Amino acid sequence: MLTFSCCGKNSPFATAEEAQVLRGIQRGYERECLRVDARGKLALTPHPSSLGSKLTHDWITTDYSESLLEYITPPSTDPAFPLQFLRDIHRFSAAKLNSLAEPEVMWAGSMPCILSKDSEIPLANYGTSNSAKMKYVYREGLGLRYGRHMQTIAGAHYNWSLPQAFWEHLHGFEKSKLSLQDFISARYFGLIRNFLRFGWLVPYLFGASPAICESFLQGRKVDLDTLVPGTFYGPYATSLRMSDMGYQNKAQDKLHVSFNSLLEYTSALEAAIRTPDPYYAELGVKHADGHWQQLSANLLQVENEFYAGIRPKRIGKQGERPAKALQKYGVEYVEMRLFDLNPMVDIGILPEQSTFADMLLLMCLFRDSPPISAREQAENDDNKRRIVNRGRQPDLHLLVHNREQPFRPIAHELFDDMTPFAQMLDAAYGGNNYVKTMATLRQRIDNPDLTPSAQVLAAAREAGGYFKYANQMAQQHHASLLAEPLDAASTARFEASVVDSLAEQKAMEAADTVSFEDYVAAYYK
Repeated sequence: MLTFSCCGKNSPFATAEEAQVLRGIQRGYERECLRVDARGKLALTPHPSSLGSKLTHDWITTDYSESLLEYITPPSTDPAFPLQFLRDIHRFSAAKLNSLAEPEVMWAGSMPCILSKDSEIPLANYGTSNSAKMKYVYREGLGLRYGRHMQTIAGAHYNWSLPQAFWEHLHGFEKSKLSLQDFISARYFGLIRNFLRFGWLVPYLFGASPAICESFLQGRKVDLDTLVPGTFYGPYATSLRMSDMGYQNKAQDKLHVSFNSLLEYTSALEAAIRTPDPYYAELGVKHADGHWQQLSANLLQVENEFYAGIRPKRIGKQGERPAKALQKYGVEYVEMRLFDLNPMVDIGILPEQSTFADMLLLMCLFRDSPPISAREQAENDDNKRRIVNRGRQPDLHLLVHNREQPFRPIAHELFDDMTPFAQMLDAAYGGNNYVKTMATLRQRIDNPDLTPSAQVLAAAREAGGYFKYANQMAQQHHASLLAEPLDAASTARFEASVVDSLAEQKAMEAADTVSFEDYVAAYYK
């Protein structure tokens, strides 16, 4: 019988037969990466039409910038499928980028390099439909509020959900008086709260952005050392991407979004998209000539503007805002957003990352998860800040109930708490992949030199700087992907998806019947 050391309960999925329900876990990846030219400079060219419509293509789109590709895998119950499919997308894209008049490659790291002026970073342009215009204005607003350079940072998101049969069994096992929908949402929010407490394990184990290019800073002063001229680094940093100079900027400090319940979370987001901000109001929604430069002057333009390391998600109806969809239908899956791109890997992600995430998320789900107070949230934020800025520091301490505690015993204790879930997953899938992965990753706790951040830093130093290293890896990855072309059937499938997406975009543009102003107004109703 497996026991949950983290919460003192016997597992409702303790036997190999009961554990089979975990085979219904659905996983998917989103991977961002910049297009760069042969010199490693940000590509200022339009999104290649040979990759399809970024508005309507299911798997290939852009994030903030026209230059920032985003690849999306369909959800699957096969643990190996997301990365297999992601590799296919990369192989297809590499061939298309190589066939451009001036060939381009996919940048290897999370942090960009050789950026031009902020205003020259191109916003993603999705076409002439109202939906496309709204995406464009939203991005113009992000640039206005936070700067465009921040939006060129790339990472990987892991989408994860448990099957209905799992929830039905657990609901009955715990004899919950909540409706099944409310029970599922409550347990996902419990998972999220624990991830906020312990998610710093992810940047410690997988962070791969300890150095940045001088061009990214645009003259800003930072508390970093000089590796070589043009490269700044944190001697013990794991993920500068997740530091204050990356996504975790100070601009949203006034937002107080609670993850203590679905109602508190959605209410906070609803309030944020309706509460004016004096600074954003001063900037103005439109220019004097009527040009839109942000969707609103409120704290958030849309709910997704809120940056978080993990988010509850629900696919709603067409045009339905995320908070409304969550309120109506409950949580469908979670989106884990802390993975850096590993520049040593041609698709930026290794299988061990999703294997670890499965164990961590299950542990977070089953571990007791009381509400997070403002004091504890400050502590959680501080711990993550310590890890991303100096996670490999030999004498690193974290805060536990407002007391300084050594990092390594805490990390080992969390690995101990994940052990039953590694065993449970191995029972479900057969073999010992989860237990073996845990044992391998555990070594990084006592030997920080084994972490990707340490390896990237050593490689960047040897190469003569972050830019030279990341550019070398981008070229190597491009060559390896080209050397592994898709088979005829897969090529045909991708080519058909390109044609279909372009046709769908044209149909959307032809179907618009309302003004953009009315379209935006309707979105906020």
